[in-house]
Amino acid sequence: MQQPLRFVPIDAELVDAPAGIEQALTARRNADSHSRGLSLTIRGLRKSFGANEVLRGVDLHIPAGQFVAIVGQSGCGKSTLLRLIAGLDKPTSGTISFGEETRPEDVRVMFQEPRLLPWARVLSNVEVGLGRDRTSVDAKARAERALEEVGLADKREQWPAVLSGGQKQRVALARALVSHPRVLALDEPLGALDALTRISMQRLLGRVWHDQAFTSILVTHDVSEAVALADRVLVIEEGRIAHDIHVDIARPRQRGSADLAALEGSILRNLLSAGDDATDL
Repeated sequence: MQQPLRFVPIDAELVDAPAGIEQALTARRNADSHSRGLSLTIRGLRKSFGANEVLRGVDLHIPAGQFVAIVGQSGCGKSTLLRLIAGLDKPTSGTISFGEETRPEDVRVMFQEPRLLPWARVLSNVEVGLGRDRTSVDAKARAERALEEVGLADKREQWPAVLSGGQKQRVALARALVSHPRVLALDEPLGALDALTRISMQRLLGRVWHDQAFTSILVTHDVSEAVALADRVLVIEEGRIAHDIHVDIARPRQRGSADLAALEGSILRNLLSAGDDATDL
């Protein structure tokens, strides 16, 4: 007896899947699971460079998908903390653990400088972010989708030298996003941009974080940027977390609102008082 037909819902991206519809759906589900953020737990974290102890016992838990901003005086240890989380450096003592086993592509970093390859076109620069998957058959398509996400699809064949500073940073963001990271570490990525471009990039970061649901950890000197983007702001003082502030302001957030201004003022007062204390010492 002939078996009845079984209908499986598909979408346009799965029509030509060579492994068959069910295999493609399984792959899609797996990909979706890896696009969600990872939780992060830090216990007793210390980092010294010779006799200089930069981090002095950091304890921290970040839930999966949260947007955390880290602020503090120059030299307080915030970038060192970010580098340790991203695996770019090793702690002197203490532990950093994620909620699940991670792959190299699960954690990506975006720096203040775009660090694009000048001899490669924009699309090829984005493909670099795929790492070992750069030779896969869909590498080009994935890079093109990432460029679309940051609004630069029309620049795919351009050389980095002809791009503006903001466009270069958007390429760097696309390169970080192309592997669908579960944690995105951002080390002052907008610090060198002019004011209007910076606001535009902040909105872009907020949108892609909302859409892709990765865990985001942003180091910034700009307190207004921190309260505009983050769910939570950590104030680092002398290698420790001095203040852990939850930003209970609904999204989308309106720049110049009284709530944002009040919170920004409170954080700035903490930072300035810490700087005065350090000067007195």
